[in-house]
Amino acid sequence: MSAAPTSPYGSWPSPIDAGLAASRDGRPEYLGTVGPEVWWTEPRPREAGRRTLVRRRPAGIGSEVSELPAPWNVRSRVTEYGGLPWAGAERADGGPLLVFVHFPDQRLYAYEPDAPGAPEPRPLTPVSRTGGGLRWADPVVRGGEVWCVLEEFTGPAPTDVRRVLAAVPLDGSAAGDRTAVRELTDGGHRFTTGPRLSPDGRRAAWLVWDHPLMPWDGTGLQLAEVTADGRLAGARTVLGGPGESVAQVDWTAGGTLLAVSDRGGWWNPYRVDPDTGSAVNLCPREEEFGGALWKPGLRWLAPLPDGLVAVLHGQGSSVLGILDPESGDLVDAAGPWTAWQPTLAVHGSRVYGVAASPRSAYEVVELDTASGHARVVGAQGPDPVDPAYYPEPQSRTFHGPDNRQVHAHVYPPHHPACRAAADELPPYVVWAHGGPTEHVPPVLDLHIAYFTSRGIGVVEVNYGGSTGYGRAYRERLREQWGVVDVEDCAAVARALAVEGTADAARLAIRGGSAGGWTAAASLAATDLYACAAVIYPVLDLIGFAEETHDLESHYVDSLAGPPQTLPVLCRERSPVARADRITAPFVLLQGLDDPVCPPAQAERLLAAMRGRPVPHAYLAFEGEGHGFRRADTMVRALEAELSLYAQVFGIERTDVPRLALETSP
Repeated sequence: MSAAPTSPYGSWPSPIDAGLAASRDGRPEYLGTVGPEVWWTEPRPREAGRRTLVRRRPAGIGSEVSELPAPWNVRSRVTEYGGLPWAGAERADGGPLLVFVHFPDQRLYAYEPDAPGAPEPRPLTPVSRTGGGLRWADPVVRGGEVWCVLEEFTGPAPTDVRRVLAAVPLDGSAAGDRTAVRELTDGGHRFTTGPRLSPDGRRAAWLVWDHPLMPWDGTGLQLAEVTADGRLAGARTVLGGPGESVAQVDWTAGGTLLAVSDRGGWWNPYRVDPDTGSAVNLCPREEEFGGALWKPGLRWLAPLPDGLVAVLHGQGSSVLGILDPESGDLVDAAGPWTAWQPTLAVHGSRVYGVAASPRSAYEVVELDTASGHARVVGAQGPDPVDPAYYPEPQSRTFHGPDNRQVHAHVYPPHHPACRAAADELPPYVVWAHGGPTEHVPPVLDLHIAYFTSRGIGVVEVNYGGSTGYGRAYRERLREQWGVVDVEDCAAVARALAVEGTADAARLAIRGGSAGGWTAAASLAATDLYACAAVIYPVLDLIGFAEETHDLESHYVDSLAGPPQTLPVLCRERSPVARADRITAPFVLLQGLDDPVCPPAQAERLLAAMRGRPVPHAYLAFEGEGHGFRRADTMVRALEAELSLYAQVFGIERTDVPRLALETSP
């Protein structure tokens, strides 16, 4: 058999086009059980980006999988990032009762799909104006009420807001009457998760925190008695504080209080005495059993009825394990999955989660703890293309300044029928993740495969500040945003070039949100990169602090420095202030309805670039917020990014529209 003909890196044909990548964007989320049924939310990019609620009945009863039809869109806007948007309970006749948040109006609705006549969802909460008013998240059904987080805007500014725990009647009496909603807490804390009720119903536990802390800096575990008339009494903090992040709280079937805390430097599972607050580490390891609580309702552990506890744990990537809290023994589930989302559910001896691997996108997985067998039960589809086109990630540790470790996943160019000349090195794109207090695992992502199958390498960098490697690693970014992240990404890129993996003359950087900041800041701080894709970014420290949503309005205090230092730091680090140092071409992609990184940030950078001979393009998308959700947007964004690389790297491609790169007059 003759060898495959050679063709330059970046010019290879690929069956993974932008439309295919966009159609597979997103993942199942917010998984839960209602009796023996499993429910979760799932994206529909081709339906204007709505999220549906998917139902999986036990096998053998017919119509095993169904979904909430359009136009229903199950997504909360609490703190703009949302949170757990639904809850379920079994009705007296055994059928499911669901409550969910509908994205367009942010009202809570009740839905009884098996009721006679299959009635439409009915509203439980009052109408609120779009983009404000009342929002709801992290619900739990308790008797004739839904207990949940209520976010209420009190003025026009993003920070004019209060959050409390509230009880919404299931009979619909609050649908037109705000006063029918009972407030369970007094709003004494800026942020709160929803309540977790003890099995006997006599106690409730939840998490709170306040500005200027973010939830990975410090949270408090609140505990209260539930009175006979359904109120919370004697609320007190039993764990946590300014230097301790409690990421989750839950109860065992026997009434034991469990929490995930990083008091030992790593998020580990603890048994908490609700009376004294003393905490015992159930599995002391230098691994993370928790993560960044960006949204209320995330779940890294789930108690089973027999006293065992399902946990997600690991360094960088996570696996599903079953923990014996008495002995500390931990047995991991067998299977190919290298990353699990923080959403676990339990029914009997079965554990359900959402997991992915380098060869499979996120899917719903069931683990039978009685047999140890794990299998995919939802969100799995046939491979859209031959898996031979999928990249093979290499998880590696590099070294940055001061010989500090930098974790990254390298995705070399990969094609089953194409290769480049032996003396050619491939172009590489450094991907800086958002957050920045977040991380990326090595899993199948068709957006990455879109580039690698064409001969462009990708390296995802978990720079200092990322989660997954302990508190010390994520605090490396404290007051060093725009320095450590930029240095760590550059260190990885340089290392790939020095070792002969990447072409030093054809390096690019891209990122969205906080990753967009890192990408743009990298252009201003170094001449390492030939171009950049900057996506719904932070570009101006002062502007971000003043214009962003409430959750992150004090985030720069820890990322950059206290407010009194921001003017100096903004001049030293913000891409807007350092635009005169940007000489490499870039494309700037922005959603016009973004409340987290408003378009004003992008517009200020464009104004600062005016009159400078730097080719760039600006694509703004109506109807998109923070994170693109519509298939047509993602197609345009991916094709624009590829066109940028092709033009800058000298690659011939005729399968995507040519991006018009212009210099500002």
